[in-house]
Amino acid sequence: KGELRIQSLTFDDAGMYQCIAENAHGIIYANAELKIVASPPTFELNPMKKKILAAKGGRVIIECKPKAAPKPKFSWSKGTELLVNGSRIRIWDDGSLEIINVTKLDEGRYTCFAENNRGKANSTGVLEMTEATRITLAPLNVDVTVGENATMQCIASHDPTLDLTFIWSLNGFVIDFEKEHEHYERNVMV
Repeated sequence: KGELRIQSLTFDDAGMYQCIAENAHGIIYANAELKIVASPPTFELNPMKKKILAAKGGRVIIECKPKAAPKPKFSWSKGTELLVNGSRIRIWDDGSLEIINVTKLDEGRYTCFAENNRGKANSTGVLEMTEATRITLAPLNVDVTVGENATMQCIASHDPTLDLTFIWSLNGFVIDFEKEHEHYERNVMV
């Protein structure tokens, strides 16, 4: 295949590489630059969110995405408690922390620690629980004669500290009420 593999790279391997392909009809060249990147973890460009919201009884993923080379090892703490994988908590390979069946006890300060052979860094955010959004009145199947009007209702309960938006779709495509105002009408009841 004409493949070049370099194992256990060092800074001395950086530079311009040239591949030469030759046969009885001629010769062609292709160039590529190899840059060697090495840096300690840093959260300067992508800090953890300062406030993370999670729905009661739901699932939350807290991202931890520092810039680092080589890829860092990750660990997490809640307050002073070191977190480990369990039935409700999982640390992903990319550094994200997943919590399922969120409860009030999960609220608090979460810190992601990233470390590689160049150094270490951490970033912290606060997890807050909100009441889960629930549809309390779902749209019902409707049989309507062609040419008549059809009305469908959707009512939901939600955490009062959050805004709620209703999005209607038809066969998986979101309805644009501004473009299709002659056919669809949205009535919001408070």
